[in-house]
Amino acid sequence: MRPSRTALSLLTAALLLAGTATSAHAEDPPLRDLATAKNKVIGTAVTGSKLTGTYGDIAGTQFNSLTPGNAMKWESVEPTQGTHNWTEADQIVTFAQAHNQQIRGHTLVWHSQNPSWLTNGTWTPAQLSTILQDHITTEVTRYKGQLAAWDVVNEPFNEDGTYRSTLWSTNLGTDYIAQALTWARAADPTAKLYINDYNVEGVNAKSTALYNLVKSLKERGVPIDGVGLQAHLILGQYPSTLQQNIQRFADLGVDVAITELDIRMQLPATDAKLTQQAADYKAVMDACVAVTRCTGVTVWGFTDSDSWIPDVFDGYGAATPYTESFTPKPAYYAIAQALGGTPSTEGCTATYTVPNQWNTGFTGQVTIACSGRSLSSWRVTWPYGAGQQLTQAWNATCTQSGTAVTCVNASYNGTVPSGGSVSFGFNGTWSGSNPVPTVTLG
Repeated sequence: MRPSRTALSLLTAALLLAGTATSAHAEDPPLRDLATAKNKVIGTAVTGSKLTGTYGDIAGTQFNSLTPGNAMKWESVEPTQGTHNWTEADQIVTFAQAHNQQIRGHTLVWHSQNPSWLTNGTWTPAQLSTILQDHITTEVTRYKGQLAAWDVVNEPFNEDGTYRSTLWSTNLGTDYIAQALTWARAADPTAKLYINDYNVEGVNAKSTALYNLVKSLKERGVPIDGVGLQAHLILGQYPSTLQQNIQRFADLGVDVAITELDIRMQLPATDAKLTQQAADYKAVMDACVAVTRCTGVTVWGFTDSDSWIPDVFDGYGAATPYTESFTPKPAYYAIAQALGGTPSTEGCTATYTVPNQWNTGFTGQVTIACSGRSLSSWRVTWPYGAGQQLTQAWNATCTQSGTAVTCVNASYNGTVPSGGSVSFGFNGTWSGSNPVPTVTLG
């Protein structure tokens, strides 16, 4: 029996009030599994004393590489000349080995975070050269065969591409770089040796100076296996020539790693800023994934509670993929998507309504809305359990196979920003009843 017009009106009202469903797709595997499937590294810098509880769980399960944030720097391992402290460095190495992770050593030669006995001492060039060689040999030998790579020389260039004036370049000349690489190779022939710097992500004067140095070192037969692009970026300032720059280093015959990625924003964080941050993280990841010799990406701390940004850049923060309370941000899901995971719909909903219905047909609408994250594409599915049939759709491409309906975004409305929404509509036929289906956003 067909329902009366009054019953139809009541049914329509009920349909208008019902039909919200949050995504139910299976959770993606950990980032490290996605990265391994693409033969990439996804790493994080860590603080050894924090490798317990939730911090330790995330560090161990989500990442396949660890970098000691400070524990292997000279001031940490040799605070007094001839007296070494390996406690935190050993702790991180032990943790990584227990969790089947690579370790990236950071860093052997730098102008910063050196012990006061070294920076305040009076040395002849010969003495300084011996001190540097001893330091490199001692530290690299201690971890021989255990580390995948070393940032041997850190930040040797000024912004204009000239060599930075440091204790090393002033007293030993710029060839300290070649000497450091040579000593490191002698101490551990298996570890990959890198030069690491910041503001060299895009093609510019500084990255070109690094390019020319690497080319020269290769031509001279100096051991150099890769370059590290630190990638301490600012929200909305993703370097458009990043992939081009990675590729030109790869064409020299060296590996490239994104070694210290974070993307800072002016506080407070907002939904719009977090959406932009996710897009920036994904763009960096996409550039690395696109180049075979880009070995992977390391974030400089995975949680805002362990980030250096607020202490150095006044008013800035929220630079990492996790909040201070270890909640994944949109950036986390963007990283997963770039590594082949499914676009996350956490924080997004799909609402099915029937604005209009008559004796044999109806008009339906689905609205996708996001809060706290964004989507770059979407797909909505639902089953029709009472024989309904779609006849046409707009603002989406919809297909029906048996009872199963699938609708995907059009070319112009795949993006749903945090705090925004998109809708698509369709017509269909019904007979007997037209119950609200359970929709899945995925």
